[in-house]
Amino acid sequence: MCITGNCRWVRVKLKTIVDLQRIYFKYDNEDFWILEDVNLTLKEGDYLIIVGPNGGGKTTLIKAMLGLLTPTKGLVNLNIKQSDIGYLPQYISLKRDFPIKVKDVILLGLPRGKVFSNEYFEEIVSELKISELLHKRVSELSGGQLQRVLLARAVISKPRLLILDEPTSNIDPYGTFCFFSYLEKLNKYMTIVMVTHNLGLIMSGVKSVACVNRKLIFMDKPQINQEMIELMYGVHDQHSCHLGQYLHDEIEHISRGGII
Repeated sequence: MCITGNCRWVRVKLKTIVDLQRIYFKYDNEDFWILEDVNLTLKEGDYLIIVGPNGGGKTTLIKAMLGLLTPTKGLVNLNIKQSDIGYLPQYISLKRDFPIKVKDVILLGLPRGKVFSNEYFEEIVSELKISELLHKRVSELSGGQLQRVLLARAVISKPRLLILDEPTSNIDPYGTFCFFSYLEKLNKYMTIVMVTHNLGLIMSGVKSVACVNRKLIFMDKPQINQEMIELMYGVHDQHSCHLGQYLHDEIEHISRGGII
């Protein structure tokens, strides 16, 4: 902090958490690349949104980051421990009829032997508006309530990196507001990566955007550009194509800080 005003500013070099270099991936029985020549560097404190069409390789990219799959070619440098990662996948293999209570589901996110802080636990459930659900069974929850519970499970261990794959697919507007308000607070002490196909989630708090559709385009601010739109949807002339005009208008809208 500069108290007198006679100080020299020093650029602080943030630690690189994940570094992907020239990543290619395809399945053995396929002829086409799911990811092709993808480069991405994630630094501590980032809040990155990964957008792109369904089937464009977003989830594959996340799994490469997590070490859940090995790229066909390229290099993945993960500079934190696996135990420092919180992950909320798109599909959860949780049997809804299993007789387990919400509080126990949340505590499953703790590594074995790690003691949790009651104060932090209360903060999480309060912020996500799930305090009244703690003694319910998961079978009694709506899809949106369950998703907020699973976010609580992902952050209970205080991970350094939080990865969310399509986290709002089952959440109502109220739950979505709680969800994103809390993510913005969490970003003060953890790095966040969120995957979505919804451009409207490029909102307050987001710091950078990556567009993925086999290839990747990165923007170090919460905006999209024409090149990203063309990667996602193909080339559409704004003057002769209704979709082209619509997409052009949405780029302008997001660039002004609007939400679709």
